[in-house]
Amino acid sequence: MFELMEWLSERGVTTVFKVDGERMVERRAAWMVIVSGGPLGEDSFFRADLATADACLDALLAHLEDKGLSPFA
Repeated sequence: MFELMEWLSERGVTTVFKVDGERMVERRAAWMVIVSGGPLGEDSFFRADLATADACLDALLAHLEDKGLSPFA
């Protein structure tokens, strides 16, 4: 995840990846990823709140691919 965040930042994308301890204790979707800006566009804001870090990563990669921005291209 850190390599992906660095790759995105080099392209001007702001990325936040977080786990919320309070939500974890309450057994709610505690992981969150947010991306915005750069080649995604000023109006492009993506947020996913999911149960696992892997699920957030998968959602982020799918979003990036939809926007034509993939680290695997």
